[in-house]
Amino acid sequence: MAHNRDLLNQQVHRPSILISGVIRIVLMQPTIHKPSMGILNMKQGEQKFTLARHVPSDPLRDVIKHFWIIRWDLTDQPPYEQGIVPNPCVNMVIEHGHTAIYGVAQNRYSHRLEGKGKVLGIKFRPGGFYPFAGLPISQITGRSMRLEDVFQADPRLLEQAVLSEDEDEHMVAAAEAFFLAHLPARDNNVAYLNRIIDRIQGDRHITKVDHVCEQFEVNKRKLQRLFQQYVGVTPKWVIRLYRLHDAAETIDYGSYQDLTRLSIDLGYYDQSHFIKDFKGIIGATPEEYTKRVLHAT
Repeated sequence: MAHNRDLLNQQVHRPSILISGVIRIVLMQPTIHKPSMGILNMKQGEQKFTLARHVPSDPLRDVIKHFWIIRWDLTDQPPYEQGIVPNPCVNMVIEHGHTAIYGVAQNRYSHRLEGKGKVLGIKFRPGGFYPFAGLPISQITGRSMRLEDVFQADPRLLEQAVLSEDEDEHMVAAAEAFFLAHLPARDNNVAYLNRIIDRIQGDRHITKVDHVCEQFEVNKRKLQRLFQQYVGVTPKWVIRLYRLHDAAETIDYGSYQDLTRLSIDLGYYDQSHFIKDFKGIIGATPEEYTKRVLHAT
């Protein structure tokens, strides 16, 4: 498998589309019906574009979380910037002339939508891209790779096969055919790491790597090595990410009036550290975010 190492040294230049999260779920089958985790200013965004997420077929579910399709028509309208909160997943974006693979982004980022168009994306499960790539995923964290450096395939042919279709189901079927033709051998570490990450996401009491090691009876050094190799980020970063997601969600629902108490409950004992991390992930300080939420209501 050929890899262009020069590409791994370039910072991500993401195309002018959204690559994670949900604004409005279009009702088509099969579609995932979930909240819009990761999207900022959701009410405004849903006026600009639609996003549908589709569950992969059984052979791909170990490695692909879902397919997502964005459609927008901003003809005679100004471009729209969409803010995104990061997650621990690699994405592949199929867009005319810009198809690429994107490593995990570690801070909040935004994308510009303009004109009219559609794209299909593939959100891999945490660790799910490693069996395809065969290189430590930490090497592409915050960076991008060309399709042909992983799959030895012509991106123009894939773009034609997927984007020439009008219906979502046919677009997904074309993308699935590509991945089924390149499907690697099953890697049990992917499922293992997803169990860990699902636990981290769902359990607010996990605020330290030691908590994960205790629950899964795993050596800290081994856990860190697996995360760097398969996920591309440290377990500490994933814990921090989801606790900050929890903080933003808590503010959204008005559950906390005391931000200092909130930071302590989420494992932060240094208020300045909490503020810095929150702003890096959410794009605003907790106080600024609280004011925005109050203003929106």
